[in-house]
Amino acid sequence: MPDIVADQNALENARRFAGKEHGLFIDGVWREPRSGSAFEMRNPGDGTLLGQAAKGEAADVDLAVRAARTALEGVWADTKPAERARLLWRLADAIEAHADDFALLETLNNGKPLRDARLFDVPHAIETLRYNSGWATKLGGDTINLSGPGTWHAFTVREPIGVVAAIVPWNAPFAMSVAKMAPALAAGCTLILKPAEQTPLTALRLAHLVEEVGFPKGVFNLVTGFGETAGAALVEHPGVDKVTFTGSTEVGRHIVRAAAGNFKRVTLELGGKTPVIVMPDADIKRAIEGAARSIFTNAGQVCNAGSRLFAHESVFDALVEGVAEHAGKLRVGPGLDPATQMGPVVSQEQKDRVLGYIEAGVREGARISGQGTAASGPGYFVPPTVLTGTLPTMSVVREEIFGPVLCAMSFSDGDLDAIAARANDTDYGLGAIVWTQNLSAAHRLSRKLKAGTVRVNGGGLDPALPFGGFKQSGWGRENGRDGIEAYTELKSIAIAL
Repeated sequence: MPDIVADQNALENARRFAGKEHGLFIDGVWREPRSGSAFEMRNPGDGTLLGQAAKGEAADVDLAVRAARTALEGVWADTKPAERARLLWRLADAIEAHADDFALLETLNNGKPLRDARLFDVPHAIETLRYNSGWATKLGGDTINLSGPGTWHAFTVREPIGVVAAIVPWNAPFAMSVAKMAPALAAGCTLILKPAEQTPLTALRLAHLVEEVGFPKGVFNLVTGFGETAGAALVEHPGVDKVTFTGSTEVGRHIVRAAAGNFKRVTLELGGKTPVIVMPDADIKRAIEGAARSIFTNAGQVCNAGSRLFAHESVFDALVEGVAEHAGKLRVGPGLDPATQMGPVVSQEQKDRVLGYIEAGVREGARISGQGTAASGPGYFVPPTVLTGTLPTMSVVREEIFGPVLCAMSFSDGDLDAIAARANDTDYGLGAIVWTQNLSAAHRLSRKLKAGTVRVNGGGLDPALPFGGFKQSGWGRENGRDGIEAYTELKSIAIAL
């Protein structure tokens, strides 16, 4: 991929934006938080202070929910689907015009390489808005033929589910903010966005563009703050009709319990422990590149990261050697350095967590068969690591690490049932990856794997492709028709003629 070099004027503008005084965006107005408090935003690449964000809490959440409810039942209800579509498309155009700003802010606050933010995260957000804008005019119901006595006109309609609380993580904050915002607003819902406290910068910039584009007040609201306060208040608020959350399985459990008060609808995209299965007939060069990319992209901070490698014994050594070579050659450093291929993890806490898992794996008997070099300096850098000798009982195999750590294991025959059983031996079921040139094996294995998304010989995410997990990887789906219909309620109407 080409290097992306930060324009110095644009970088200075991004730093100025980060350092300005930020409020909460509620009911179309920037407001001070009721507490008068703020929290720090830092650059994971060097640990420096970027600025401060407003610390929203329960009182601010209540104000945002009331604003969203008023807009839902007023101006937004009167806004035609075509106008909702036009607003979303205009927002996509505005983001495209400021793509460099968003990429720089994402890199400054999240740490990922600027190349990745500019070539993947920002374009994905733009495409997500445009894709979902098209659904605004296409959501509808069906005419139903009834068999009971009488003559009836029966049909279904889809209505907005209501006020939505969207809580997004820190690993891809901009793309995920838009991924939740776009279908919710296209469906006619109103929204309160709560970004992760580690990475609120791009959400703040997004709110300014929402204001500039001209969305009616109260349709989109932004409350920055901590999960334990602002996030909890959103989930528990009786005026919220739906919660959409991406994050850890542990937090997902808390949300389910809190949502029970008024039976909020809930969409959860949670943890993963994605298996990468390499059959003996696979294109080994492509499989090596794919396996390395799957675990080392975004420093392994991806819910769907391919963190468990299962390779046939005939190709296992070559595969491990190849991925280990990738790890050793990766340039790990600050995201603004154009030579950087893997950036830091998001915080010191996350760095300690990942390094702790590597140490625990070695204590339990795993071997480090390949490891890159973490950049020196004050940033939160972790070496990309390949572990062999791993067993299903080890914590590094069973628990989500959320870092650039690959656990490699071999299998000895081609029994697809046995291979699938090993891959399915996890609490998670978000994704699975298969490398094979055997069409029959690809289809059969894809059916046996307990995962929401199975990718064969590569592939990635797309706004049109439903995404979500089995088991403890979550509830519901995002993206595609299923993703936008999750923001609607289905109503049946029968009229006697």
